[in-house]
Amino acid sequence: MNKTKYFLEVFKKAEKKYGQYEKRLAGDDWPRDWQTLIATIMSAQTRDEVTIPAAEKLFERYNSLEKLSKARASDVLKIIRPVNFSRTKAKNVVNACKILVKDYGGRVPDDIGELVKLPGVGRKTANLVLSEVHAKEGICVDTHVHRISNVIGLVNTKMPTETEFALMKIAPRKYWSRVNRLFVLWGKEVPGRNKKRLLTYLNTR
Repeated sequence: MNKTKYFLEVFKKAEKKYGQYEKRLAGDDWPRDWQTLIATIMSAQTRDEVTIPAAEKLFERYNSLEKLSKARASDVLKIIRPVNFSRTKAKNVVNACKILVKDYGGRVPDDIGELVKLPGVGRKTANLVLSEVHAKEGICVDTHVHRISNVIGLVNTKMPTETEFALMKIAPRKYWSRVNRLFVLWGKEVPGRNKKRLLTYLNTR
């Protein structure tokens, strides 16, 4: 099988079905770069429908990076408690903001090696920030991307990071940053590991 050809067939169907969807995901449409980063840190293993309202409340209370960097983790925790692993995330949010202010002059790094040094930032979050904030190519692999890519046979991997690197080999670079949104929207509508159901759903209106 020509995996690149197969990827393009699937990608184009996904883009046709979901490319115009207006549904907001956790990393979408934040006015400031640091907000995109923090909301994405908060979104790990948490539904977007939970993350977005919690992030909005957090940014209403702390409307600048500097203010959030000086917040107490206990106060942040009270606001973001609905998200999963909120206690750890509250600490990571504050510490990440401190580092951004101290070491990066308030700017969000545009290098994946620098991003993953931040508390609570793995390759998934880093790649999303690269594409959303800096318009750089990166394949953000969350549970939906990992599951779908394996179920439909694009890759054969055990871990999300393995999926990222496997997809990088078969997907043309210009499509990398669009994979996550399309596959997440697809994955939200079609749970499970039924290949036929996943692929058939792309052909429905």
